[in-house]
Amino acid sequence: MTIRVLVVDDEALLRTAFSSLIDAEDDLEVVGEAADGRQAIEFTLRLAPDVVVMDVRMPVMDGIEATRQITSGDRRGDGEPRVLILTTFDLDDYVFQALRAGASGFALKSRPLEELLSAIRTVAAGDALLAPSVTRRLIAHFADGTPVPSKAPRGLDELTEREREVLSLVAQGLSNAEIAQTLRVSLPTAKTHVSRILTKLDARDRTQLVILAYQAGIVTAV
Repeated sequence: MTIRVLVVDDEALLRTAFSSLIDAEDDLEVVGEAADGRQAIEFTLRLAPDVVVMDVRMPVMDGIEATRQITSGDRRGDGEPRVLILTTFDLDDYVFQALRAGASGFALKSRPLEELLSAIRTVAAGDALLAPSVTRRLIAHFADGTPVPSKAPRGLDELTEREREVLSLVAQGLSNAEIAQTLRVSLPTAKTHVSRILTKLDARDRTQLVILAYQAGIVTAV
């Protein structure tokens, strides 16, 4: 199945470079280009992309607010687009704000363009594009001045003891294969657990599970 991609960046040369690279792949298709966050929202509603490749610092509306609106329930339309943030530095505070706004991961502009292709596929598959070190920084960022909601995320009480254990491992940045190895279960079993957790917590992907796990107090900053 072809992954439909919307490219959002205020620099025309970068948009062209990204789009040309993406369109050259058999399983990827650029359905549109936007120069700012407001256009990104309009094009998302009209073109229904699977993945929005989103720059952060843009005129009119920045990528954070655009991400928040695109991933909100009333902006999704018939599909559930995932947002991949483009950033210059992985420690950029904007990255954390974007993840809190609903982004599924981020890619560095400083890395080879070919890595963007892998990032798009990863996000489209519903996997978190976060290394364990980034996950730890993400949790620490939430702990620094971000209050924990008094009400636990909806669906948390429906999780079994094993699913809570799996959620904790996901929140620590472990892949399905690493979870299977840690719990000494098969890879399909680990995948099934993660899938059920996503459904019960109504989470769009693993990145959102990290956030929910912190909010529920299942994991804490270290």
